[in-house]
Amino acid sequence: MRFRGLLAAVVILLALGGVLYWSNHRKPASPANSATPPILKVQAAAVTGLTLKTNSGPEIVLAKSGPRTWQIQQPGQYPASSTAVNGMISTLGNMSSERVIEEKPADLSRYGLSQPSFELDFTENNQTHQISFGDDTPAGGGVYVTVAGDPRVYMTPKWVKDDLNKSLDDLRDKRLLPVDPATVVRFDLTRNGETIEFARVHNGWQIQKPQAYRTDTFQVDDLLDQVTGAQWDPATDPAQAEQAFAHGKPYATVKLTGSTGDQTLDVRQDHDDYYAKSSVAPGTWKVQSTLGETLDRTLDSFRNKQLFDFAYAEPNKLEVHSGTTALFLNRTGGDWWSVGTKMDTGSVEELVSALRSLAATKFVDSGFTAPDIRATVTSGNGKQVETVEIQKTKDGGIAKRDDGPSLYAIDADTMSMLESAIGGVKPAAPAAPAKK
Repeated sequence: MRFRGLLAAVVILLALGGVLYWSNHRKPASPANSATPPILKVQAAAVTGLTLKTNSGPEIVLAKSGPRTWQIQQPGQYPASSTAVNGMISTLGNMSSERVIEEKPADLSRYGLSQPSFELDFTENNQTHQISFGDDTPAGGGVYVTVAGDPRVYMTPKWVKDDLNKSLDDLRDKRLLPVDPATVVRFDLTRNGETIEFARVHNGWQIQKPQAYRTDTFQVDDLLDQVTGAQWDPATDPAQAEQAFAHGKPYATVKLTGSTGDQTLDVRQDHDDYYAKSSVAPGTWKVQSTLGETLDRTLDSFRNKQLFDFAYAEPNKLEVHSGTTALFLNRTGGDWWSVGTKMDTGSVEELVSALRSLAATKFVDSGFTAPDIRATVTSGNGKQVETVEIQKTKDGGIAKRDDGPSLYAIDADTMSMLESAIGGVKPAAPAAPAKK
């Protein structure tokens, strides 16, 4: 009995060993169509035209109008959103299948492809190609696809179709003034009967009207970005918007001049809402209230309130007169000197900081008669010389630059900081004697 039991155990072990050997050494069968063959190979930069056809809407035709711009040609002439169109082309250029469903289908209606729900034609290198999208797969995660000239039926992820099947509103450039801010060379803002004209100059912007003023380029750039980024609301009812615009109070007008010519925007206010008409975006549109807030700016908000322009450049020379104090400071390397005496660097840098931060709280028309403080800053290796004169007042001071008549009101805290910095400039401490 023991021998028979031992023999049976040996037989079982041999059988298990054989199964294990076969399992470890057999090659797994390759599932049919396990690869994900590309449906198309598209060079995105070579695509110059797109046509979208659906069963539920008008045919949409787009053509490339510039290196980075597109134009909708049908069902009407509209600027196209480059972001939306380039997103479609990116999807097209990377379009691959999850698998081939059938090599040579006898009946495309089984896949909803005899009458496709969506077709996309695109022109690449002067050749037109067509992609047809049929039914969703039973599981819902994919969609059946064919390409003209290729008999196969593919399955591709459903998001591919969603990315390509855009509506007219999806593809229209919703900007009221569809222009690249960098190409604008002049623009006018008319508000409350006052027109401010800005012109682009080599180092930023210059107010030209109502007269030439030093200009806060950051504020002008911000206005331009806000205006060129303003979009119309596709949910706007055209008739309601037209009526509200007609009844509204004129609020502001913007005119941009650039490489594409002139573009204008007329904004009106109806109660708490704003409506706009653009010279390049057909229709009348409700716009966000933030656009109204952006345009509600006065001339002074664009004027440069900084007294000095040297900003974060390191000055080469300072000359300051205040009462009986006269400072003549020159920088050599990292050291400051005054008439052969080495000065305490920290105290001079406090003065530099005070001069650099001198800014007006507002602009005034009068009040300056004779200066109490005169400061000249030389920077840019002698290329930029700026002089500011300040008259003390009970509220702080009134300042003027030597290059224009504008008067700048300075608050008491700013004046106190400047006077403290002037009085704090001192010679450097004597060097410690060398140890013997």
